[in-house]
Amino acid sequence: MTNDVFQNPLMDPGADPWVYKDHNMYYFMVTRRNRLDLWKSPTLSGIAEGDCKTIWTPPQEGINSQNLWAPEIHKINGKWFVYFTANDGDGGDKTRKIFVLENSSEDPFEGEWIERGYVNTEHPGLDGTVFEHDGHQYFVYAGYGNFPAYGSGLYIAEMTNPWTVTGPNVLISKPEYEWEMQGGMAINEGPVLLKRNGKLFLIYSASTTWSDDYSLGMLTASNEADVLNVSSWDKSPHPVFKKSVENGVFAPGHNSFSQSPDGTEDWIIYHAIPKSEGGSQLRSTRVQKFGWNENGTPDFGIPLSTSVPIQLPSGEGLTNKVNE
Repeated sequence: MTNDVFQNPLMDPGADPWVYKDHNMYYFMVTRRNRLDLWKSPTLSGIAEGDCKTIWTPPQEGINSQNLWAPEIHKINGKWFVYFTANDGDGGDKTRKIFVLENSSEDPFEGEWIERGYVNTEHPGLDGTVFEHDGHQYFVYAGYGNFPAYGSGLYIAEMTNPWTVTGPNVLISKPEYEWEMQGGMAINEGPVLLKRNGKLFLIYSASTTWSDDYSLGMLTASNEADVLNVSSWDKSPHPVFKKSVENGVFAPGHNSFSQSPDGTEDWIIYHAIPKSEGGSQLRSTRVQKFGWNENGTPDFGIPLSTSVPIQLPSGEGLTNKVNE
C-alpha cells in the first residue's frame, strides 16, 4: 500500500467513536466501559495510533461506577469537557445518566479533570452531546420511554452552564418508522449536530446497536429556527446512512464529524460490524469522506468495504512529513 492511502477499520474493537478537531490536533474517544481514554493525533487517519492517556477511572461503586459508554470531548469557552454515560451497574436503563468532567488546561492531556456531576435531565438517558447556536448552548440526549415501544427518543434543552440544563426537555424525535425499531427496541440515540449551508442537521442512530439495520437518521432545521420548537425540525423518512451487504458493512452508526487537516474535506467517523448478526462486540471504528447535495444536505454515501484503500484526508501528507 502506498503512503497516501489507508484502510478501515482504524480501531478494532472501537465502539461509539468521537473525534474533536482543535487547531492542528485531533482528539479521539471510544467506549471502554470501565475507564475513559483519550487519544490525540495530528492526523485523522492516525487517531487510533496517537498518544493515549486514561483521564478518568470510576469509583468501585456508586451512580457512575459501571457501564461507561459513548464519551465525547468538547471545548466550550476555552475549557475542555467530557460527557459520558454511566450507571450503578444494577438499575439498568432507569439509572443511566450523562456525567461531565471539566479540564481548564489548554492541553486536555495536562491539568486535572474535575467531576461536575451529572446533567439534570428530566429523563434517564444516555449519549449526551452539546452544541452552540445563536449565542446559546444546547444539550441533546437520548431519553428512555415508550415511543410507542420501549426505547429512546431525542430530547433537547437549553444549558445555563456545561453541566446544567434549564426549562423543558423537548422531545424532537421518537422512533416512528420501521427502520428505527429493528433489533427488539425502538431507538433514537447518539445525536450529533452538523452545521452547514444555513441549516442545522441533527444526525442520530436508529434501532438497536446490535442489529444489522442500525443506521443513521437526520433531522433538519433552518439556521433561524427555534431549536426548542419541535416543529422546527424536519425528519427524513429514510435512513441517510445504512448497511451495505455488498461491501460487508453492517450496523453503521453512532458517529461524529470532523474535517481534513487543511479544512477542505468533511469526514464522518462511525462504528460498524463486519458480518451479519455479528453482535455489538464486533463494532470497529471507521472513517470516510462525505459530500453535499445540491439542496445543501449532506450526502454520506455508502459505507466503504474495509478492503478498499482510502485516500488520506487532504493535508495529511504534509502533516505526516512535518512529524517524521
